[in-house]
Amino acid sequence: MTASRPLATVGFVGATVLLADQLTKMLIRAWLDPSVSLSLIDGIFHITHVRNTGAAFGLMPGARPLFMATSAAVLLGIAAYWWIIRPRARWVVVALALLGGGALGNLIDRLAFGRVTDFLDFVLIGWPVFNIADVAIVTGVLMLIVWILVGPEPHEHVRESFEPTDHGGRTEAGS
Repeated sequence: MTASRPLATVGFVGATVLLADQLTKMLIRAWLDPSVSLSLIDGIFHITHVRNTGAAFGLMPGARPLFMATSAAVLLGIAAYWWIIRPRARWVVVALALLGGGALGNLIDRLAFGRVTDFLDFVLIGWPVFNIADVAIVTGVLMLIVWILVGPEPHEHVRESFEPTDHGGRTEAGS
């Protein structure tokens, strides 16, 4: 299935992710002191304000320049892919929007505050605290992996656009 307006789709989905991410982080920073946890479903799901100076799951704390460079590289990679390939498959367009919106959301935090605000805490499974940008990034990456594994073969699209044309019983290749 193709996106009828891929640029509008990527813009809308990416902006929605970015807005939801930045708004929720702003609310957490305003209403909940760092390290404070608010139980929404006791023993299962909490809102916990964490100041994360590392990557996902708090890995490599203090490597801010590396994470900012990685986010910038991801955003540039998405832009280059968009410019060169011009994707139209809705699945890919949405995946790229999720990935870009999430990467930009965490990059803004690192630039503005030197760290990322995390707050979604599934205490039942002991999962590290995360945020909406993280959810968007992981979802976007998983969607791209699924597309690579089970999506249409790229060569099918190329073959369609380079098939020889029939000119009075002969093809362009001279057969």
